[in-house]
Amino acid sequence: MTSRKLAVVAAGVGAPSSTRMLADRLAAAAIEALRDEFDVEVQASVHELRDTAKDVTNNLVTGFPSPRLAEVIETVVGADGLIIVTPVFNASFNGLFKSFLDVVDPSALGGLPTLIGATGGSPRHSQVLDYAMRPVLTYMHADVLPTGVYAATEDWAGQADASLPSLPDRIARAGREFAARVAVTDRSNRVLDPFALDGAFSVTGGFSAE
Repeated sequence: MTSRKLAVVAAGVGAPSSTRMLADRLAAAAIEALRDEFDVEVQASVHELRDTAKDVTNNLVTGFPSPRLAEVIETVVGADGLIIVTPVFNASFNGLFKSFLDVVDPSALGGLPTLIGATGGSPRHSQVLDYAMRPVLTYMHADVLPTGVYAATEDWAGQADASLPSLPDRIARAGREFAARVAVTDRSNRVLDPFALDGAFSVTGGFSAE
């Protein structure tokens, strides 16, 4: 059976966290689709960025990751697919989400199938997926899926507009699309070193950006 590695990153700062809940549900949908539709075994690693918040800050100041943060970065860079979810703060992604991406080499996510998600109190912020998250991840050369998932408070309460697809339906659709992209990549077998000495991200037969 084919095997793929998934990295799941939640940038929520609370506990319990609706951001972590959405990340878990997206991961579950993707894993189910990979196994049932593509006969792919999955190794999934879930990381809550609040657990490494101090490490991220120290890395921004010193330029060097702690062993714990390095492990998270290696997991993300070496994955076949990334699910990343942020809460909406002040109409955009939160600072922890951006700070984490700031300590990852700008080209290290090259070609990485990426499913984005966000959580917030109001449906009005759903466009954060496209005007905030998608541009920064595209800049980092990630392969961002067209479909993202935004979950407002009313989605969790089952009070969303009944004329629109429900949150479970949107999660299932995104999971299937993501699984289809992950199933055909062998990216984890091509990543050489996310901490190359020249600051470049290298893949066999791929590219090295200065």
